[in-house]
Amino acid sequence: MNANLFDQLERSIADLTKSAITSPTSDTISYADLIALSGRLANVLVTRGVKPGDRVAVQVEKSVPALILYLATVRAGAVYLPLNTAYTLAELEYFISDAEPSLVVCDTSKREGIEQLAAKVGASVETLDAAGQGSLTDAAADSADVFRTVQRAGDDLAAILYTSGTTGRSKGAMLTHDNLVSNALTLIDAWRFTADDVLIHALPIYHTHGLFVASNVILFSSASMIFLPKFDADEVLGLIPRATALMGVPTFYVRLLQHPGLTREMTSGMRLFVSGSAPLLAETHREWSTRTGHAILERYGMTETNMNTSNPYDGDRVPGAVGLPLPGVSARITNPDTGEELGANGIGMIEVKGPNVFKGYWRMPEKTASEFRPDGFFITGDLGKVDERGYVHILGRGKDLVITGGFNVYPKEIEDEIDAIPGVFESAVIGVPHKDFGEGVTAVVVRSKEAEVDEKAILAALEGRLAKFKLPKRVVFVDELPRNTMGKVQKNVLREQFANLYPP
Repeated sequence: MNANLFDQLERSIADLTKSAITSPTSDTISYADLIALSGRLANVLVTRGVKPGDRVAVQVEKSVPALILYLATVRAGAVYLPLNTAYTLAELEYFISDAEPSLVVCDTSKREGIEQLAAKVGASVETLDAAGQGSLTDAAADSADVFRTVQRAGDDLAAILYTSGTTGRSKGAMLTHDNLVSNALTLIDAWRFTADDVLIHALPIYHTHGLFVASNVILFSSASMIFLPKFDADEVLGLIPRATALMGVPTFYVRLLQHPGLTREMTSGMRLFVSGSAPLLAETHREWSTRTGHAILERYGMTETNMNTSNPYDGDRVPGAVGLPLPGVSARITNPDTGEELGANGIGMIEVKGPNVFKGYWRMPEKTASEFRPDGFFITGDLGKVDERGYVHILGRGKDLVITGGFNVYPKEIEDEIDAIPGVFESAVIGVPHKDFGEGVTAVVVRSKEAEVDEKAILAALEGRLAKFKLPKRVVFVDELPRNTMGKVQKNVLREQFANLYPP
């Protein structure tokens, strides 16, 4: 049986003449164009020696041809390996040596350095620049646009995405055709996407959010996307009247709320705003609702699983919660030490199971085995709880748990209290070495604009609201919290920065 993701896409197309992608930097691409262009690129891949199961590593700026290259790779039966554009040559050396791709596609300016790395694994190199031009598209211009999509089993790999781990070496999460197809179809139904939708796509496409959630959902629903090279608040606001949906990270919504042009009238034609990849502050959720009349739909996913839960399309979208398990997905909370399942509001490890969950880590069988329970549940590494209504709440990464004086402290609980204090814009709670307590609970705070709240005021506000062992030993102030490209707060950076805060 042919289970290639691209076949599912072709079956989903309602009208070949319909616009699939529009972009400020390229012509409108119809669905017929999409099929033809992906065929041309797939032919180039095959002529470059790419065989079914081979990895195609891609580190390029976002462009329409870059997205089509993803489709061409899966059409050819190969495994798509997107790499963050911020990675240096030193970092790329690990990914290329570990994945052993047969082809590496990079920006023209990086060709020389990457050719040296690629030569070590016998890979060839093609180029694609930010404008979508390079040796790859030059070759495609002379290629046939007809390509017979390679047959693959549903359990065959479609992509490998390396996790952005903060400790140890990155792990390659192996995602199958069935993983990606099942999750896209589930989200289309859950979020009510149809061929009438137009998505503003301002996310990067080296990450599961922009590549699989945004792109696959739109293409599999025969909808259209306005494809932007990056997020720009002015540009996005100008496009909202032409669109029906926006998928973004919390930073998008914070920036838009800072823009005076954001109004209820402007967003009246939109039907859906989705946020993910990092926690959305409850205050941002409430302010967005007040300003626009729309409740942001927050969901929860990760590199290894695509999307696991979502606030409902119809029903309560709870600030601070990531919603209910998606159809076909099971979620539970367990004791991190014993694996015992906990009841409502019990705080522990989030575990998930479903057709969305990855096949395992590339060439790391022992690590893969350690991350799955005997009954097939994947241990996410995220701490959380499930409330009485079944809504999942994320309380932080397991590695961010603070153990102070023998007590477990969950940072999110303290952050929620601090964020509610007047004069606080946002906070991050970390544990750093403390000679008496093992780890000292430490709050890193960003003040609201022109606010003068100080350490004494924050500690006073928390007194009586939290158990004494949860109270921060210190409150320090920074201009902004360090974040990765998807907007997640990098607590490992903060732990390093304040490692010597307490006397030895």
